Amino acid sequence: MARLTRERLVTVALELVDDEGGEALSMRSLSARVDRQVSSLYNHVTSRDDLIEALRERVVAGIDTSAFAEQEWDAALAAWARSYLTAFAAHPNVIRLLTNTPIRDASTFDMYERVVAALLAAGWPVADAVAVMRAVEALVLGSALDIVAPADLLDQASVPPGHPAMHTALDPALDGAFGADRAFELGLSAVLTGLKARHAAVTGSPVVPD
Repeated sequence: MARLTRERLVTVALELVDDEGGEALSMRSLSARVDRQVSSLYNHVTSRDDLIEALRERVVAGIDTSAFAEQEWDAALAAWARSYLTAFAAHPNVIRLLTNTPIRDASTFDMYERVVAALLAAGWPVADAVAVMRAVEALVLGSALDIVAPADLLDQASVPPGHPAMHTALDPALDGAFGADRAFELGLSAVLTGLKARHAAVTGSPVVPD
């Protein structure tokens, strides 16, 4: 029997959520997976909420924020968004669980600190900085769910008669033009274009073209 540790509990909890969804995560269901009494879990986590924050820490650990120390704010946001998407697309079932609980994890606030500090250093007003971050974050989390949706979620063969625009736009010959990956990149480009225009307006600096 493998030794029970906090790290192992988090690993098994993430596997449980990946397999069955966030609603299935309970101390009882987790104890069954690790073949221990429920009471023994409390030697490693204080509560289900503590466990959820440990899951948040595990997923966030895979998000790269190094671009904020190396690139302009808009390029750094784009790099962060792509890394964020990769981390959460690997565990889409955890998204609803994490977005429905208050953030208490220190490592998540460390990530946010780097993002917001870079935005403030770039001249964003303090009243806008978190909203800018959350605008990108919302795109990422929605896209993470979209990317793991069934490949035939939007399929030309399923378009009923009387919808010629959709039938044309879902032509398989367009080769992924309407897929989730392209939708994310298009959305990210649009969000950044809008943010750069707002940044120029609030700082009085010119919009730098891509």
